[in-house]
Formats: sequence, C-alpha cells, structure tokens
Amino acid sequence: MGAGDRGRLLAGAHHDPHAVLGAHPAADGGGTLVRVLKPHARAVTVLLADDGRVPLGADGDGFFSGRLPAGTRPGAPYRLLVAYGEDEGAALEDPYRFPPALGEMDLHLIGEGRHEELWTALGARVMERDGVAGTRFTVWAPNARGVRVIGNFNYWDGTGHPMRSLGGTGVWELFLPGLGAGELYKYEITTPEGHHVRKADPMARRTEVPPATASVVEESAYEWSDAEWLAHRGDRPVHEAPFSVYEVHLASWRPGLTYRELAEELPAYVKDLGFTHVELMPVAEHPFGGSWGYQVTGFYAPTSRLGTPDDFRFLVDSLHRAGIGVLMDWVPAHFPRDEWALAQFDGRPLYEHADPQRASHPDWGTLVFDFGRTEVRNFLVANATYWCEEFHIDGLRVDAVASMLYLDYSREYGQWSPNAYGGREDLDAVRFLQEMNATVYRRNPGVVTVAEESTAWDGVTRPTDRSGPGGFGGLGFGLKWNMGWMHDSLEYLAKEPVHRKYHHNELTFSMVYAYSENYVLPISHDEVVHGKGALVSKIPGDWWQRRATARAYLGFMWSHPGKQLLFMGQEFAQGSEWSEAHGPDWWLLDPAYEASGDHRGVQHLVRDLNAVYTATPPLWQRDTDPGGFAWVLGDAAEDNVLAYLRHDHEGTPFLAVCNFSPVVRPHYRVGAPEGRWTEALNTDAARYGGGGVAATPEGGATTGPIGAHGHAQSLELTLPPLATVWLRRV
Repeated sequence: MGAGDRGRLLAGAHHDPHAVLGAHPAADGGGTLVRVLKPHARAVTVLLADDGRVPLGADGDGFFSGRLPAGTRPGAPYRLLVAYGEDEGAALEDPYRFPPALGEMDLHLIGEGRHEELWTALGARVMERDGVAGTRFTVWAPNARGVRVIGNFNYWDGTGHPMRSLGGTGVWELFLPGLGAGELYKYEITTPEGHHVRKADPMARRTEVPPATASVVEESAYEWSDAEWLAHRGDRPVHEAPFSVYEVHLASWRPGLTYRELAEELPAYVKDLGFTHVELMPVAEHPFGGSWGYQVTGFYAPTSRLGTPDDFRFLVDSLHRAGIGVLMDWVPAHFPRDEWALAQFDGRPLYEHADPQRASHPDWGTLVFDFGRTEVRNFLVANATYWCEEFHIDGLRVDAVASMLYLDYSREYGQWSPNAYGGREDLDAVRFLQEMNATVYRRNPGVVTVAEESTAWDGVTRPTDRSGPGGFGGLGFGLKWNMGWMHDSLEYLAKEPVHRKYHHNELTFSMVYAYSENYVLPISHDEVVHGKGALVSKIPGDWWQRRATARAYLGFMWSHPGKQLLFMGQEFAQGSEWSEAHGPDWWLLDPAYEASGDHRGVQHLVRDLNAVYTATPPLWQRDTDPGGFAWVLGDAAEDNVLAYLRHDHEGTPFLAVCNFSPVVRPHYRVGAPEGRWTEALNTDAARYGGGGVAATPEGGATTGPIGAHGHAQSLELTLPPLATVWLRRV
C-alpha cells in the first residue's frame, strides 16, 4: 500500500477505502490480496469458506495484509478472526468485502433533489447483504474530505470504519455487518481544512435521551391497527367538516408520562371533550426542553424523552382508534447552532444558507435553511411526508411561515438583499413550500397542512397551480391560522365592558377578510405565555365576570366562520400562564378545591360546544363560503351585542347572539327567519357556572311579524349578561 493511501486512511480523509481495504487482485498478478485496518489488534486471521485459515502479517498502524491461497476469487466470502490482547477473538464479517448498498436510482433521485422517501436511502438502515445481517450507514456530506462511522461498537474510534464516497452526489456509505437496532453512532467528518468533527446523523430515526446526543439505529416492529381511519379520513374535505383542535405539549400535559402512558389518558380525555383533532407541539428531537420543540436537531426522530419511535406510533394509533385526528407542529424554518448537529455539518455551510445575511435568524439566534439548494429542499420535503407516512400523522401545522417568506423578516436596512426581481420575497422559500404542500397532498390523501402565517401574504391556502395578484401562485396550504382574528378579538376582550363599544369593530372586522383564506381560529400556546396571561386572566373584572366573558368568547369563537384551536388548560379556565415545567393546573378540577366547580363548569361548556358544533352542519359546512354567514346585528356597538346566522348547504339557519356587556338585556329584538327557535346552547347556563338566565321561554320562542335587521320577522329574546346564546330553528 502506498504512503498516500495509508496516510489518508489514518487521517480519515480517504474517499474510497474499499479500493484499498478488503480483498483485491494483487498488483503483481499473484492471486488475491486481503488488507484490513484494525487499530489495536494483536493479530488478524482470514477464515475461508472451506475452513482454511490465512494469518495476515502486521504492517504497522493497525494494518494487516496477506495473500489468499491460489485460486481464491477476490469476491469469495470470508470472515476475519481479530484478536486483541489475550483474547483469541471472534469471527467477524469484513465490511470492505461488500459492494455499495445504495442503488443508482437512489443516488440519481438524491442528486436531483427528488427522493420523496429519502429516509429509506439515507441514515442508518438495518438490512441483509449477501445473507449477512447488518446496518447500512449513508450520509450526505459533499464537502467532507472523509467520513467515518463511530459508536459503542468501535469505542468511538472511527479509524477502522472509514466510509466510501459514492460519486458526485456527496453521499458516503458503509455497510457494517453484525450491527442492529439499538446501536449508538455518529459520523466523524474530516472537514476541508482537515479538522475532525463528530456529528449526529441528520437522518437518524431515533436518538439518545437529551442531553446525550448520539444517534440510535432504529428498526420499527410496530403493527398498525388504524387502517379504517386512514381509509376514511379523507372522505369529507376538511374545509367542509367539523374541525375542533386541542393543542397539547406532550411532555407537560401530564408531566412524567411516556408515549404509551399518554395513550392511556389523552385519547379518552380528548374524546370526552369532543375535540375532533389534537395538535401536538413539536415532537421531533430537540436538545433544549425549554424551546418546547421549536429548535429541532433530529428532524426524523420523535423525541426520546417520552419513549421510542414505536411508542410514539402507539400513541398516534390510540388516538386514531378513539376517532381523533393527529396534527403535529413542523418546524422547517430554522435549526439551532449546536456544533454536533446540522450547523456547518461537513465544515461548510450545508443545510444553512451560504450567504451570512440569509443564514442567520435574527430573532431566535438560529440558522435558516438554504431553501434554494435541491438536497436541502429534498431533506425537508421528504421529512414532511415521512411523518405522515411513517407515523400516520393527519396534518402538519407549519411553524413561522412568515419568517420564511420574507428576506427582510426582522432585518433592518442593509441587513438583507432583494431577490432577482428587486423584491423582498424569498422565492426559494416560496418554491419549497409549494413543493412540500403538493407532495404531501399527492402522497397522503386526507392529510391537511396548516400555515402559521402572520402577514397578509396573498394565496397561502390557494392551490399551487393558481396564481393570484402577487403572481407567485398559491402556497398550497389547506388551512391558515387567523392571527388577525386572534389579535383583534383578544384586544376587545381585554377592554372594560364600558369601553368595548369603542372597539366593536375589533370583533366585526374579521368578516371583511374571513373568506380570503381557509382559516383556523387559534387560541394557542403563544397567547398564554411570556406575560400575556391565560385566556381568563386577560379579561378585566371580578372572577365571575372573567369566567363569564371567557365562556361568551368561546361561544363566539365556536360559531364564527373558521375552524377552532384551543390550548390545553384553557378548556377549564386555568388562570395562570402555562409553564412547560408543570403543565396544566389539573388541581383546579379537584372537588376538594373550593372553586373547582367554576373550572369544571367551563370544561362542561367546552364539551357541549364541541358536541353541538359537531352535530350542527351550519357551524362548519360552509366555513370557506361567504353564503354560509349573514350578519343580523353587526353594529350594536352601544349594547356590546353581536348576532349572526350560519347556514349549511341546504340553507338551514343557525343563530348566534353574543352579549359582551355585564347586564341582562330583556325584550331584545333580533331579526330572524320565520319559525320557532329553541336554545341549542347558552353559555350562562348554571351548569357552566353562569346565572342561568334563559334567552327564550321554556319550549322556545316564535318569530313575530315585526321586521328587524333586514328580516320580515324577529325574535324577542332575553340576553344573559356576558354570554353567547346559540339558537336553532325547529
């Protein structure tokens, strides 16, 4: 062996160790030569298939070599007996006798950035090669001078396990016989400058429990039981279906519970309250628990804090068996700078943008993905569909979309450069989001994508093949969080009732743009942390007024066009801000607590809101159709009153009346379609903690021939204080 090959192998800078190690025809034509690199070994013997034994000579620096008997083919199987110290050793397969375990089509698709099942090609994959069980390791590191696999199996010394480069794709590969699921590993990368860095696998499907950072070889053995759920989840378009979401931070919902323990409690709780879906705050692996999962290092691995990937599958399966859809937060906008993870992965900017102005996120101190690089875009697009296909996730709520769309997001003049057309839009990010949505919807019928997008970007939920005024085409999301509705309505809620008449438009303005996108109305974790106060604590007045107003607001929210999302703890009027350290204040529901009835009352209301909502098509069937809504009373600012009708496809009317003042309003006339109307829900009911003021006499109220609010007939109602009343025509 030449000094060059020897030096590069020892330095971890050889691009093709298989050309040097293993069995090869001898250069002098004298049969087959076997060369191995086994640092610290005392002796190495080749064991032939015919039981022949060939001791290899020691060449120094851990190299051993020798000639096989005449007539032995270079491709003939053999094993190695490696002795260390006094140990006589055990028979091992030689990794360097196996051909590449990654096919040409995989490499072609990776190079094109179109490998939609990238997780099957990259990362650690348990498999058999020529009847030998082991694990194939593959990693994308195009700038590396060399890559080695390290782990417990080689005492974290990668000298003896260099990987080979598979051409211009930048992919490195090595099949290690005998390794299976559960092995810890990382990649030791030699940078262009010759430095060695140890990196977790970007494609790892399992990780150590933080703060440990190694990747774990994973092989799923889970057998799903949700085939019926998957077959029918797309029967009705989400825009024309009930969609009521309970947002959960798994680690703190019931602190200390594992995925499998959560599966015993969460589905039952959510089903009892009547939510149609849960949304899980990010479950992908993250080093710092205080980030709530929004700074991801393991994009393909459910956090190991709560169990294994199959344990997470069990939780999703359990929710599906309970008839509950599962959304999860997905964070493709940025990633943290941890030196063992994605940052400067192979010694150069790789996953992050090479332009310093575009690589760093000014708000979060994180790095921004290079959405224009085909391999990076492939990494993220495949990741989106990975969660849907490998974990049966029913929807992705994409975090921080606005930060991706604008080159000048949180940047001052001189800190950003315009796009090729002189604009502020990040065209690479636009194309990435379009590709991601198109791919997810094509591959996963019934799945929905949801954008957290806080600006007026045109066409967030427009199909990707339809252009709008901006000329970019739609982004292709199914739904978008209505941040404007959330901000305005909470601002209104925070005003003293006597001042609300001056802010009436904050409740009505949302209908000006309610059909510009397909909306979700979010009261999320973001609104109950960092000094903002829990929902009930945002409201002025005494405890009764705050609870009553919160109940009225929930009735308004559940009847407003758009889907609903409520963060855990708000369903029982928790007064304190959420903390990931202890989660919801469940003790508030303990009958031993004097005021527990107040909190259980709000919980009862949420249960009934969901039950009536789900059973009432006018409340959800035409959320994206202007014909499904009509103002009855939108200008009663002096009274702090709103009234509006919802309609289903058949035109069936449903009436909602909100009174955000703390006084009873008797003999209040509201225009309505002719007929008899009964209460479907009253947030002032005694069982919810209200005063029990009924809006209609027992048995309902019939419209009279007194025209009002554009209707030929009207109802005379008693409006309870700080309450929302729903009425259906019978």
